[in-house]
Amino acid sequence: MKLSLKVWRQKNKNSEGDFKNYVLSDISPDMSFLEMLDVLNEQLLAKNEDPVAFDHDCREGICGSCSMMINGKPHGPESMTTTCQLHMRKFHDGDEVIIEPWRASAFPVIRDLVVDRSAFDRIIQAGGFVSVNTGNAQDGNTVPIPKPEADAAMDAAACIGCGACVAACKNASAMLFTAAKVSHLGYLPQGQPERKRRVLRMVDQMDSEGFGNCTNTYDCEAACPKGISVQNIARLNKDFLRAKLFG
Repeated sequence: MKLSLKVWRQKNKNSEGDFKNYVLSDISPDMSFLEMLDVLNEQLLAKNEDPVAFDHDCREGICGSCSMMINGKPHGPESMTTTCQLHMRKFHDGDEVIIEPWRASAFPVIRDLVVDRSAFDRIIQAGGFVSVNTGNAQDGNTVPIPKPEADAAMDAAACIGCGACVAACKNASAMLFTAAKVSHLGYLPQGQPERKRRVLRMVDQMDSEGFGNCTNTYDCEAACPKGISVQNIARLNKDFLRAKLFG
């Protein structure tokens, strides 16, 4: 395959960036998208040019670090797929591929395609925990959890914090991410003692980070590589109102 790439290049958060054009040949359709970028970087290094900076870690679709916009879509054209699990067979010979970082004020660009997503870490730190008493661990079977609640908690916990929901939202809202983190603990009995404090702290931290408001366009759910449901946002709003009124 031969591809024309338009890649966002930016030296640091204080410099202005722009798109640079590159042409790649002999790209195998069986390559992953990140392997294709590796080929590009090898060619740039051979010409003594700076390689394109991009985040990656597991390359197995579970860490969420390979975040980038591909032809205007978070993680690219395939639904429920991270960038590292996207393969070049989803593109065609001669295609132009536009690659850029997440666009959100709460995710400032560090370099090229790498953005600072530490705002997500601070939201989790604000309330994403449960109290743990010292002593022997309690036997799990002594705390019965109905299967619907257990399944809902596991579905919410599948969030990998990649930020695709923020990138897809016209308001750069982090409601789906925050709702997933609130819900996966709130469904479980172990998460009840901090339930009200958790939702208030995490929503307050989310707002202070500069994320936008949710206007229910559902683009976040469509872009999420793990299929996190917007029902979690409804649950967050319910918990937030209850905590505000009866906290």
